[in-house]
Amino acid sequence: MNPKLLTKLQQISEQNLVDIEAHKEAGNHVVGFYCLYAPTELAVAADAIVLSLCGTRQDPIEAAEEVLPRNLCPLIKSSYGFAITDTCPFFRFSDLIVADTTCDGKKKMFEIMSEIKTVHVLQLPQNQDIATSLGPWKDEIKKLKSVLEEITGRQITPEKIKQAIRLQNRVRKTRKRLMDVAKAKPSPLTGMDLVEILFKTNFFADAEKGIEFMDEIIDECQGIDQGKSPYTLKTPRILLTGVPIGLGSDKVVKIIEQAGANVVGFENCSGYKRTFQVDETIDPIQALAEQYLSIPCSVMSPNPGRTDLLDEMIREFYVDGVVDLTWQACHTYNIEATSIQKYVQDRFGLPYLHLETDYSESDTEQLRVRIEAFIEMI
Repeated sequence: MNPKLLTKLQQISEQNLVDIEAHKEAGNHVVGFYCLYAPTELAVAADAIVLSLCGTRQDPIEAAEEVLPRNLCPLIKSSYGFAITDTCPFFRFSDLIVADTTCDGKKKMFEIMSEIKTVHVLQLPQNQDIATSLGPWKDEIKKLKSVLEEITGRQITPEKIKQAIRLQNRVRKTRKRLMDVAKAKPSPLTGMDLVEILFKTNFFADAEKGIEFMDEIIDECQGIDQGKSPYTLKTPRILLTGVPIGLGSDKVVKIIEQAGANVVGFENCSGYKRTFQVDETIDPIQALAEQYLSIPCSVMSPNPGRTDLLDEMIREFYVDGVVDLTWQACHTYNIEATSIQKYVQDRFGLPYLHLETDYSESDTEQLRVRIEAFIEMI
C-alpha cells in the first residue's frame, strides 16, 4: 500500500482521540461494543460514537490473569486486562459497554467488568430459528434502545434508527468493497494491510471519515497494474476463517505472508461477516433483529451460514487453501473445525490447516513450521 496512505491513516488515528474528547466535551456520548451481534445503529441514533473494544493485544493479559483463569480465551483476558489497567483510551471514553452472551467465558467476565463500568448484556439466542428466537431477540434490542435513551438522554425515534441504518450500511458496503479489492489476481494489498486498515477504521469517531479513507484506498488499488502488486499470479491465496483478529493478534497472518503466501480473505467477524446489509425498507427494529440474528457465528447451533459464506468467498477470492484459526479455549470454533475441514476438503478439494493458539509469541516457531509446510504443499 502507498506509504503516504499509511501515514495518513496514522495521522487520522491520532487525531481521532482528540475528536472523541471533543465529542464528549460537547455533551455527547461514547458506546463501546464487544461483539458483532450488538446493533450499533441504536447508539448512532442516539448521536453516540460507537467503538469496537475487543482486546487484541498480549500486554494486559498478565494483569487479567490475577482474576481470570490462565486457560481462558486470550480475547476475553485481553479485553478485561485493558479495562482493569486503564490502558485502553477507547474503554475509558465509553459511557456504556454493550456486551453479549456469545460464550460462557465472556458473559462471566462481563459480570466482573460491570464493577468497573456500566455494562448492558444482550441475551443472545443460541439458534437462528425465526419462530423461537426472533421474538426474544427483538425484545433484547428494544431493551438496549431503552438503556441507550436513559444513558444518553436522547430519544431514539424510528426515523433516527433508519438514518443510522443507512449510514452503517454505507460503512459496511465500503468495507466490503475494500476487502473485495483482494479478489484481483494478484492482489494489490497484503493481508496485513487489510488487517491494519480494517482495525484502525473501527475506531474512527466520524464514520464519514472512515468511508472517505477506505474509498481512497480502493481508488488507489484499482489504479495499480499487475506488475506493481506485491505478489505474482503464482502466489498461494489463503482464506482465513475462524476467530476474529486485529493488530496485536495478527501473528498467523504475518507468518503466512512471511512464508510466501497472501491472505486474500477474512471470513471472521473482523472481516467479511461484518459486511451484511440491514433492510432499509421495513420497520427498523424488525430489520435490526432479523439481520443481526442471522450472523453466522459458531455460538449458533446449527450454524449453516458459516459454510454458505465460505462457499461464496472460496469461489470469489480464487482461494488455494484455507487456514482455520481458533483461540485457546474457544470451544465452539474448536469443535466446528472438524466439520469445516470436511466441508473445505470434500466440496472444494482444497488444503486445510487448523491452528489453535493464543496471543503470545511462545509458539511462533512451531506455527511457522506448520504453516510453511502447508504453503509448500499448496
